Amino acid sequence: MLENNNNYSYFNIPLKAVLDAYKEGLFPMAETADSKEIYWVEPKKRGVFFFDKIKVPKKLKKIAKSTPFEISVDLQFEKVIENCSKLTSTRKDTWINQTIKLIYLDLFYKGYAHSIECYLNKKLVGGLYGVSIGGVFFGESMFSFVTNASKFALFHLIERLKVAKFDFIDTQFINEHLAQFGALEIPNSNFRKILKRGIKKNRNFFEIHSKGFLPKKLFPLNTGII
Repeated sequence: MLENNNNYSYFNIPLKAVLDAYKEGLFPMAETADSKEIYWVEPKKRGVFFFDKIKVPKKLKKIAKSTPFEISVDLQFEKVIENCSKLTSTRKDTWINQTIKLIYLDLFYKGYAHSIECYLNKKLVGGLYGVSIGGVFFGESMFSFVTNASKFALFHLIERLKVAKFDFIDTQFINEHLAQFGALEIPNSNFRKILKRGIKKNRNFFEIHSKGFLPKKLFPLNTGII
């Protein structure tokens, strides 16, 4: 088991060690965008999405009916993680450094990491990425260049995982943005219990649809989410 807060350079940590860390409830972060090392985090309280607790505001449900965005899966993973790491006027630094990018690109090429992309007028305007192991999806980060783009990427992820009978989404930490859609905070001891069960499940991230653009008939779905 990898110990919390030990530092690693990407070139000293094999892919199996990253997956083993996730299975133990840890995830990697960097101090700054310029740092070369990462450290492992295990919060005392964990944010999670349970699919029977999802809440979508009526306003967004109404917007969804007009299908304002095109959605794709795993087509622009590298661009998604790059956009998630961009510095802005309100975000002066990021925990996504080059080592983090290399780790998740490796996970993506091995089939463990996935991205949801959201387009408006053929331009990538929002998205998210994370890691899928068994029946658990570990959400990492999201970005949005226009209003609601990342939300609709999240909605598709939730629908996709619900159809595939995943157990839950790990959001790592919880904030107001996630809480408004039903994310809950649970003690780490409870998280480890459901994690242990969830990673043993045999679930298919592509159960609903394969890599690529979604046909409009697939989003939004009639799953009770949107």
